[in-house]
Amino acid sequence: MNKLKQRAIISGTLSLLLANGCSLKNSDHSAHLRIEPAIINASPAPQTILQSTLLVDQEGFTPAIDVNAQPKDSWQYLISLFSIPQEDNTRIDKAVSWYLAHPKYIETIQARAKPYLYAIIKEVEAKGLPGEFALLPAIESGFKAHAYSHARAAGLWQFIPSTGKIYGLEQNWWYDGRRDIYASTEAATSYLKNLGELFEHDWLLALASYNAGQGNVKRAIKRNRAKNKATDFWSLDLPRETERYVPKLLALAKIFANAKHYGVDLMKLDHKPSFSAVNIGSQLDLSLAAKLSDTSLNELFQLNPGCNRAYTPPKGPHRLLIPIDKVDLFEENLASLADQDRIKWQRHKVISGDSLSRIAHRYKTQVKVIREVNHLSNNTIRAGTYLLIPLAQGKINNNPFIQASQLKPNNKHSTYTVQAGDSLWSIARKLDLHSRDIARWNHIRLKAPLPLGKKLIIKKTNKETKKYTRRKSVIQPIRYTVRSGDSLSTISEKFNVRVADLRKWNKNSLGKYLKLGQKLKVKVDTTQPST
Repeated sequence: MNKLKQRAIISGTLSLLLANGCSLKNSDHSAHLRIEPAIINASPAPQTILQSTLLVDQEGFTPAIDVNAQPKDSWQYLISLFSIPQEDNTRIDKAVSWYLAHPKYIETIQARAKPYLYAIIKEVEAKGLPGEFALLPAIESGFKAHAYSHARAAGLWQFIPSTGKIYGLEQNWWYDGRRDIYASTEAATSYLKNLGELFEHDWLLALASYNAGQGNVKRAIKRNRAKNKATDFWSLDLPRETERYVPKLLALAKIFANAKHYGVDLMKLDHKPSFSAVNIGSQLDLSLAAKLSDTSLNELFQLNPGCNRAYTPPKGPHRLLIPIDKVDLFEENLASLADQDRIKWQRHKVISGDSLSRIAHRYKTQVKVIREVNHLSNNTIRAGTYLLIPLAQGKINNNPFIQASQLKPNNKHSTYTVQAGDSLWSIARKLDLHSRDIARWNHIRLKAPLPLGKKLIIKKTNKETKKYTRRKSVIQPIRYTVRSGDSLSTISEKFNVRVADLRKWNKNSLGKYLKLGQKLKVKVDTTQPST
């Protein structure tokens, strides 16, 4: 078996890349997929620095399926795995009509699914789930890996923070496992499998629980039993969103299975892996990884949406998804990369009494290095802020961190004069920058009030880093429904925004008091950890 074929067969099984499987014990949840990131340590053993997916323990391995023996088209193969009986129901018919009235949507989700579909199908199949479940990301996120909801659900499978944690999806400043293609798919399929077992393989009840929470579904069943009513999905009194959610998936599966009848064109998609997971061993600059693999930075971020920063997490998972046809090149180039060129550095929290010289001495580096990496114009630092400390030795100008820095300093900096109603967020949006960068350049807190007339230093960016900054800001507007006990203050803390901005975004709808059920517009930076 040649190397490429071997990699193609093995890289399809997502669960084998994740060291920690998770069992289901999920609490009651509301309308979004309640999968909180459990801490999945996907980092391979340190002695295997440059292996792709072959690095996983073979014990308990799901037997590999010969790709050549399968249908050549992923959509057709997926349809062959459909197993939920089709039935006549007005709710399904209504959803079918909606999809057929919006053919662009069906076309869009097929295009978005292209990089991920093979891997999702393999994991759904490995877990023994109905093939229809591979379409769930279309319902949850529209196959958008960076999707974010008002319930703070994130990723293809829309895990909320709490459920994600239950299932080992780590969420921190560096990384959000809810957006990690491998980790989130493993978690979601484990969750669905457990729900299926909980409801004795009644997959419609499992789907309803995935959306509304198993507690809500159990209570609905209990109410019906008390009234001697049927307890199938169609007979239960469930939240309105859930009553629509299940039919949406069944309708989409029905359309795909009968595409010719409905006049829908399914894109041809070779049923083979489009990427492979490579163990990179330690932290790496993503811009450098793109160069080593001869891959565009945009494609690399599309395959690795769990990365919140321009570099992989220092503590792992030390795994990158690389286009399948670039893996050999990447592994060869990475193997020849000197350790000091990989970007080893630490995020240091400044404490009272710290100084740049003391920090530099502690990490065996130089003050000028710390200042250059963190865009500091002088030696002033403030307790509670963070500094990025390069741990590698060598010339700073050759450090890949500097090359991939989100915003490179220029000798001549422009300034911005604060105007009435300005906030760091609004200024960043105006100038196509990131609010955290502006805060760092000017040594101010992210939510600090800005005095009218204050001049802010604005550092120019080059074309590549500007593209990266726009992409990684990922500001998404959402609609938040006011709940009992909410205040503007608690809502601002929940989404890491300013009260002043909440007022600004909702100036036409806010009264003296918040009203239960009131809809508020919130613009969320999805790369920031939720509280």
